[in-house]
Formats: sequence, structure tokens, C-alpha cells
Amino acid sequence: MDSIEISNKQVVSSKIVFNCDIINHIENYLDVNSSFLITNDVLKNLYPQIISKFKKERVTIIKDGEKYKNFSTYNYILDRLLKEKIERKDVIAALGGGVVGDLAGFCASSVLRGVNFIQIPTTLLAMCDSSIGGKTGIDTKYGKNLAGSFYFANQVLIDTNFLNTLNDKELKCGMGEILKYAFIEKSCKYDEFYNLSGYLDKNYNNLDMDYLVQICAKLKACVVSRDFKESGLRKILNFGHTFAHPLELLSNYKLISHGQAVAYGIKMAFKTALLNKLISVEYYNYALNLTDKLNLCNAKLNFNNRKYKNFKQIMTRDKKVQNGKINLVLPVDTSVVELFDNIEVPCFEAFAL
Repeated sequence: MDSIEISNKQVVSSKIVFNCDIINHIENYLDVNSSFLITNDVLKNLYPQIISKFKKERVTIIKDGEKYKNFSTYNYILDRLLKEKIERKDVIAALGGGVVGDLAGFCASSVLRGVNFIQIPTTLLAMCDSSIGGKTGIDTKYGKNLAGSFYFANQVLIDTNFLNTLNDKELKCGMGEILKYAFIEKSCKYDEFYNLSGYLDKNYNNLDMDYLVQICAKLKACVVSRDFKESGLRKILNFGHTFAHPLELLSNYKLISHGQAVAYGIKMAFKTALLNKLISVEYYNYALNLTDKLNLCNAKLNFNNRKYKNFKQIMTRDKKVQNGKINLVLPVDTSVVELFDNIEVPCFEAFAL
């Protein structure tokens, strides 16, 4: 197995282990008898051989979907953990995608003021992004992930065989995050340059997911190791997201997946950069063509719909807003982005992507 470590003076080291055989031998990676498992109803049916290895009373099943990443589900999980007398030496294992990982991580960070935590990502998005970096949380009526904590998993165990059961929507969700890394790669300050955008452009019909997962995980680990609590460099990981989160909220987390929203957000970031003469027309066209090749924006949005009239107002609630100014991560060169707090967000109709 290959592995990398995230190390920072502010946190305990977190190990990311690739090529695990979780589906067949989860007991080789954690003590199933003393661990608490949190997963969802879809995975319960897909992988009963995993669920059955844990003590029944230590398994918590939640409903699948972003709309369940809320205070109600958070309270339900805490109640289950406390009822079964969880102790600080115990482990909470999150088997699932971003929703399960965010919820389980938030519970692990807060129950008994913190217990051990293991991420077992089952989606492409979680393997490439959300399981790495210690962000946990839940959504509120005011926006996405507005309640949460920074809490690293002790280990992230990655078995890409889980991807075999993903539908097209879930794969696209992960591809949105992979696309993000392609456009910020040089800004991640990683020692090697993989030319992710070039790889995606050349191989968009035949992608090596193991390769992509490892590259994205390494890029994120590199950024997070330098900036755990998003005080500087880590803000580049928000590329596309400041635009994406209002889209998700306005669609009630139903119309488009997170990854598709990120893809739209990336297009909107490129359009904003072009309007402010930060990039060339050629790079703008290249970015939009690559996004279209990956077929990530096929849920056509009506940019003239009145429901988007509050789009900019919702952006002002973003976690990264400072002194009332929206911080935008925008492209300035090939695979290079920068943070701006002095650029006006165009009117929503101006995007019309």
C-alpha cells in the first residue's frame, strides 16, 4: 500500500493510505469490535459484508443525501453514540461520501470533546477531496457548511473499488473537484507538476481513477500541511466553490450535485477573470471547452430565472467573507490562481453559461 502524511504543528499527523482492500478485509485496518461505524442506507444495502463485521449497536445508519447533512441528523448520531457509552479511546469510522464524512467528523470532534476518527471514502469526491484536510460540518438554512470544525481523521483509508458502484451523477460530482485541481495545480506548491488539465484534455474518455485520486490527494495534502485552518494558501482550494455554494442552496441541493455546481462555479470564475482582464480569451475558451468535454454542466441552468436574484446576497454569507468583502479565487495564468477581495461579482445574468 502507498501512503502519504499530512503533518502540521497545529494537528496530529493524519495518514492517507491508498490501495486498501476495505471491501473484503476492513478488519485489517481497524478494530471492528471497538469501533463505531457511521454510514448511510444506500451503502448498507451495497456493502452488507462490511456492515455485518461491526457490532450492531455500534452501527448508525443515516439517510443518503445532502439535505440530511443538518442539525437533526447530527443530534441523532450524537444520541446514538452517547446511548452506547462511547469513550474517548474509541474510534468513529465514516463509511461514505462527503455527507457521511462531514457529519461523522463533526460528531467525532464534538462528542466527549473529541474521539479518534477514521475516514473510509466511498465516492470519487470524498477520495479526492472532502475526506482529506480535516473540514467537518453541517448545512444550515443560511448556507452550506456554516456549522462545523477543523478535525483531522487519524487515517483516510482509500479503496478505489468502491467507485465501481457509483452512478454517473456521483462520478461527475468527483470530476468537478478533480477539474478544480487541474486549474490550481501550480498554486498548490507541490514539488512535481503533473499537468492535470493536459491529462484530462487528452484522456477524457479513458481516465485512470487511481492515478487521479492519488494526484489530487497529494495536492490537497501539500496545501493543507502548509495551512491547516485556511488562513492563507488553503483558500485556493475554494476555487469555484464561492460561486457553487449559492447554486446548491438555490436548488435546494436537488437540481445539481456538488461537483456539477463546482464545475459551474469554475466557469463563472473564469468568466469573472476574463471580464476583469486577468486571463486571455484563449485560456478562457480552453477552460470552458475542457469542462464541456468532461460533460459536467449538462444540467442547464436558466440564468434569467428570478430565483437567482439573491445569488450575490447569498455569496456575502460565505465563510470566507472578510470585512463584508467577498473573497474570490480567480485564474490568472495556466493552472495558477490568486485570491482577490476587490473585484465586483458580475450580475448573475452576465454568466449565461
